[in-house]
Amino acid sequence: MYCNQPPKKPGDKKEVLQKITNMARANSLWVTAYGTGCGSIELRPLGTSRFDMERFGIAMRPTPRQADVLIISGYLATKTLKRVIRVYEQIQDPKYIMALGSCTINGGMYFDSYNTLNVLDKYLPVDVYVMGCMPRPEAIIDGFSLLMKKIKEGRAVGWKHYRENLDYYRENQKQIIKNWDLPDYNW
Repeated sequence: MYCNQPPKKPGDKKEVLQKITNMARANSLWVTAYGTGCGSIELRPLGTSRFDMERFGIAMRPTPRQADVLIISGYLATKTLKRVIRVYEQIQDPKYIMALGSCTINGGMYFDSYNTLNVLDKYLPVDVYVMGCMPRPEAIIDGFSLLMKKIKEGRAVGWKHYRENLDYYRENQKQIIKNWDLPDYNW
């Protein structure tokens, strides 16, 4: 006898299947990035042999329709918000957002600008924030591991929150984007 504890029952089939699906999703992240300013400069080293993000199952994709993770890096101006929303809407569910740098968290050094968004969460659901100005590749890999952990545990549900609270997000988006001429893809 190695242990006196009885074995755990696996649960119902749906729960077991969901855990397997979450594990598979977490171990194969396809990423598209939306970089503004200096924000995307630290993404390039992730593909080199020194950091090799593909060993973690992370691959860059050229279009949002092939991706399931959107990386937003750098500050967001009111004009760029419209484009980021369009990119996010093109990603299939489930989709996740990773925000890089202090500019996406609080506006960074442009926090008091009339044209810079300070809180990205009011407009799109962010699953993971990576701190820094700009975050080093090691910090970005740590952010990916946190996102993978959240996906495996079933806690990365920003896309569900976006769908359930679409009126809240749309109202905030339309306050910033005065001439709303985007097609209502998901609305």
